[in-house]
Parts: sequence; structure tokens; C-alpha cells
Amino acid sequence: MNRIFGSSASKAPKPSLSDAIASTDQRAASVEVKIAKLDAELVRYRDQMAKMRNGPGKNAVQERALRVLRQKKMYEAQLAQLTQQSYNMESAALATENLRNTMATVDAMKTANKEIRKQYGKIDVDKLESMHDEMSDLLEQANEIQETMGRSYAVPDEIDEADLEAELQALDVETEEDPSAYLDTVPDFLDEAPIAEPKESQKAAVTNT
Repeated sequence: MNRIFGSSASKAPKPSLSDAIASTDQRAASVEVKIAKLDAELVRYRDQMAKMRNGPGKNAVQERALRVLRQKKMYEAQLAQLTQQSYNMESAALATENLRNTMATVDAMKTANKEIRKQYGKIDVDKLESMHDEMSDLLEQANEIQETMGRSYAVPDEIDEADLEAELQALDVETEEDPSAYLDTVPDFLDEAPIAEPKESQKAAVTNT
């Protein structure tokens, strides 16, 4: 029979935690509406009793107000239970989400570790060290070449700084005593003394004649 007409015992999918939270919040909202209506009714009864004198009429209104107040207390207790249930389910949902995220992080780390291990497996440490040593040798040779190319020629290896300073001071003294000494001195490499240029007055005299 079940094969022909289908099984009546097929179960509906179980509600998820999010569905349960939404349903509980909806019930709590409905209870809050009822409590608000009861509060309005209590205010109305309170105003009526404030205008009435003591007697059977006022007692009847007071009895109705007490009945409404008891009903309100019952709804408030129910609302507290629903609120606590919703809070507990939300805490469980948050813990489940955190656990799911943690598991996803763990899976990602495992994948990353496998990839890193695979990449490091392609690196030969011995070859890397050999290349590093070779690079150091090449850099050292380059430094030696630069030092060789930067040598100075025709310069004495040892120069006394004190002698240089004394010679410089003597040069300054000679220049101060006779500044034209260096201008009138004929260098040894010239055969004849240079012909002096006539002064401006001599040029003018030659021109007038």
C-alpha cells in the first residue's frame, strides 16, 4: 500500500535553529502586544475607580482590574520564558557559527601548509648556500677591482702632513712680501723672456706720431 499511495509517515524537514529563533521571536512579539492591550485596559479601570465612590460598583471594577492584572502577570512570565529561549538559541547559533568559522580556518591552514611544504620541497638548500657563497666571492672581487682602479699614481706613499703645512705657510709668506715675484719670474722652460705689452700711455703716443 505504501508503494502505491505513498508513505504517510514521511517526515517534514526539521526546522533550523534560525527558524526556531524567528518563531520564538514572533511569539514573544505577539505576547508583547497582548500585554500592551492589558496595560491600556488597566489604565481605563484605574481612571474609572478614581471617579467612583466606594461601593459595589467600584468593587466590581476593581475585581475586573485584578483579573486583568493577573492575566498580565501570566503573559509577562511567558514573555520572559520566550525571551530566555530566544537568547539561548541565539547563543547556540553564535557558537555554531564560530565553530564553523574555526573549522574553515583550520582547513585553510592545512591547505596552506601543504602548499608551502610542496614549494619548499623544490628548493635545494645546498645549492642555495653555494649560490650565496659564490655571490659573496663575486662581491669581494668587485670591491678589490674598484680599489685597484681607484689607486693614485705618481704620489709618494708617505707624505708628512707637517712638512706640507710648513711649505704652504712659507708660500704664503713669499707671496705677501712680493706678490709680483711669481709674475716676473721667467720659467726655465722658455728660451726668451716674454715681450712686455706697452702701457696705454705709450700706445697713445705712438698713435699720435
